[in-house]
Amino acid sequence: MHRLIAVIAACSVSLTTFAIEDIVLPSGFSIEEYADVPNARSLALGANGTVFASNRSGGGVFAVVSEGGVTRTITLDDGLQTPNGIAFHEGDLYVAEIDRVYRYDDIESNLDNVPDPVVLNIDLPSEKWHGWRYIGFGPDNKLYISIGAPCNICEEPGYAQIIRMNADGSERETYATGIRNSVGLTWHPETKELWFTDNGRDMLGDDLPPGELNNVDAKGQNFGFPYCHAGELLDPMFGQEKDCSDYRAPAQKLDSHVAPLGLTFYSGDMFPSEYRGQVFIAEHGSWNRSKKIGYRISLVRLQEGVPVSYERFATGWLQNESVSGRPVDLVVLEDGSMLVSDDHAGKIYRISYTSISI
Repeated sequence: MHRLIAVIAACSVSLTTFAIEDIVLPSGFSIEEYADVPNARSLALGANGTVFASNRSGGGVFAVVSEGGVTRTITLDDGLQTPNGIAFHEGDLYVAEIDRVYRYDDIESNLDNVPDPVVLNIDLPSEKWHGWRYIGFGPDNKLYISIGAPCNICEEPGYAQIIRMNADGSERETYATGIRNSVGLTWHPETKELWFTDNGRDMLGDDLPPGELNNVDAKGQNFGFPYCHAGELLDPMFGQEKDCSDYRAPAQKLDSHVAPLGLTFYSGDMFPSEYRGQVFIAEHGSWNRSKKIGYRISLVRLQEGVPVSYERFATGWLQNESVSGRPVDLVVLEDGSMLVSDDHAGKIYRISYTSISI
């Protein structure tokens, strides 16, 4: 592993990019560039406000520090292999490659002198297809790791599931199964239940199957892959003699092939009250649909913990089949604004709200 400690950039907010100019948000909301991070993927927020970002294709992990309205991006480590998943827990930064998880101790006190990482004793598969890991810590202080299916559609033991364990990797258990490829985990602020996105299979046409927003209300639930998709569609290859009612249906069906990735419950107080406790989803965008879809941030509204609507919140990264950005992950800052990473443009954006005077 090669270590490089360097400040990449020190820049003030800029509104000059094509993507920024074309982004459409509800009235009162605005978006601005927060930081440059190459291939910006997963985000995590430190206890002292440091924003951590992964870089799946470039092999790096970064920290973004804001001082006086100016951000600087620090390379914490490079030379990693597909470091997609990151999480902050009790002062330490966890970074997941395909087949291993690193822990960087007391990271916010050592941004310019990063300690050698501790390699956790966690046995993970090395298959690259859907092998980039997404990780998160739940309210139970357990580390959750998504293990995607190594295929478009197949039946492979040990895959298509979410596992959890103690922070040191001990007491591993399977938490949920039948999950093709989740690249977004979060927990309901009140019920503490796990909610996650799942990317549906390809090659069933432009409009099948729906994407999924799921929630787990009991350990051991099965969400149907590869037999049933989105609670309603039996798979033509693996669904024979199966019944979709035997599997847990999505909390909310999403548009097909939007590639839902990171998600968050809005926990701040900057946005109007009707957005608080609602689910925002980064839809990365389709890759092989005849007409592109996604490339946006969507909003799922809940009433008493149950989804009641699925709406577009931020659009404009897709213009006439031309793509300027691909949202990946979301995190809410202490001031109530929301950050979104964009691995296509290599940016992190900040979405904020200002009251409208009438």
